[in-house]
Amino acid sequence: MKNLNEKVDIEAEQAAILKIDKEWASAASEGRDIERIVSFWADDATVFPPGFPAVVGKDAIRQYVSESLKIPGFSVGWESTEVTISPNGDFAYAVGKNHFSFNDSDGNPITSYGKVVTVWRKEADGSWKCVIDIWNEEPSPESQATSSNL
Repeated sequence: MKNLNEKVDIEAEQAAILKIDKEWASAASEGRDIERIVSFWADDATVFPPGFPAVVGKDAIRQYVSESLKIPGFSVGWESTEVTISPNGDFAYAVGKNHFSFNDSDGNPITSYGKVVTVWRKEADGSWKCVIDIWNEEPSPESQATSSNL
């Protein structure tokens, strides 16, 4: 916990999270080192994949990542574009875009594009870890057209 009188360097913390997030996205897109991928989440993290129950804790997240990487044609990538740091510098959230690719039942590649929000916590050792990871799909062009007519 920071001393309340200690000034937080917001720009430095934002840059740190963007750097860590980029390293995480790179590890995930390579899809080879499960332990490296999982290391960016806190031990008590929760992942909220769309259409599935919450995945709670690092062991469950490790299993989720391992099973995801076994899906034929699976790949994932993302980029966080905006980071907001709490005034005391202990928490942050990031927003961005992601994509998932996998093969359908006929072996044809499918890519889904989405929006992502991550919540980060500064740990006792000064490192940032993701504690909440949630995303959903971008609306299809058809649903965007329908909603603009409402």
